[in-house]
Amino acid sequence: MFRFSFDEIADIILSFFVISIAFSMLYTRADMNQTINILPIVMVGAGLGFIFHELAHKFAALHYNYQAEFKKWIPGLILSLVSPMIGFMFAAPGAVYIYGNYISDRINGIISIVGPITNILLSIIFLISGAYILTDPTLLNFGGNGLLINMCILGFSVNAWLALFNLIPFAILDGVKVFRWDPIIWFITTAIAGGLVYISMTSLKEILMFIAKLITGGS
Repeated sequence: MFRFSFDEIADIILSFFVISIAFSMLYTRADMNQTINILPIVMVGAGLGFIFHELAHKFAALHYNYQAEFKKWIPGLILSLVSPMIGFMFAAPGAVYIYGNYISDRINGIISIVGPITNILLSIIFLISGAYILTDPTLLNFGGNGLLINMCILGFSVNAWLALFNLIPFAILDGVKVFRWDPIIWFITTAIAGGLVYISMTSLKEILMFIAKLITGGS
């Protein structure tokens, strides 16, 4: 049922590396030495977030008996690499194309919303994992320079941003199809993603410490 063509696998792998490199460039302000250094943790935090987002679309479409295939988008690949050099991120290296006779606004909305929801769930998983790492000195010191905690912080922030970005109700993004299906569901999902992005920009350290205290029973 969940079949992938060779071209589709190649497009996913290419897009995965482009997104990972692009986010690495964004976080290091396009310093190539630092970009290479943080690329491995970005591949986990950002690259996997992108892959799971697209696979969620594909599997949801297949669930409703539509054909679905991920295809790269050359202008999007280029913009994904160029945009970090001027201080922002345009993350659209490709998309899942759905083929079928007719698709209702409801089904189209559901297929569209599972991508951002996947990123929201990943963001929360990274947040809780980061808090747990803070409670374990062995994990906190693993790999040196806070490798695991930095990966979780980046994974939380990037996945929150990916969810919010894709929920923008504009043209090719998921948000326009979700909004057309149900504006209330769009608003609630966007508010959650926006709240996570806000936390990532303002109070992530405090939230991590709070959750870590809950895990340890307040000790």
